[in-house]
Amino acid sequence: MFKVGDKVVYPMHGAGVIEAIEEREFLGEKRQYYVMRMPIGDMKVMVPTDSTEEVGLRRVMSRDDVEQVLSILKSKRTKMSNNWNRRYRANMEKIKSGSAFEVAEVVRNLIQREQEKGLSSGEKKMLDSARQILVSELVLAQNIDEEEAESLVDQLAAN
Repeated sequence: MFKVGDKVVYPMHGAGVIEAIEEREFLGEKRQYYVMRMPIGDMKVMVPTDSTEEVGLRRVMSRDDVEQVLSILKSKRTKMSNNWNRRYRANMEKIKSGSAFEVAEVVRNLIQREQEKGLSSGEKKMLDSARQILVSELVLAQNIDEEEAESLVDQLAAN
């Protein structure tokens, strides 16, 4: 169970801070929800408290995890399928996993592939989405602003 003030990650959406826990009625059923404020895009998201495991809600990564993510971003791209469809599906699975390490791998691989061969419009959208998810978590884990996190990700992954 999370509490107000906890920094959490909602896979496919990014990191945020739980601002409140509210009871709401939806379709005649009362449920408790975490009300999360997402720092990037200033969006609010409501997640039912009883389905946090199901949706993969987890705490923001630790300092040690941040170091591992930065190390992943710095490393060389891993082998990816030449088939666009297979590559897209494999990357989507990694993003859906909610793992900061797997999202960092996707960001690094797509940034490096973009430099070498360019990306299709679908992969560009995927890169933007994965990058935003990773940046939002780094913002909260490192207590830095969005521009600083974006710059860090881009510089490390491009090498």
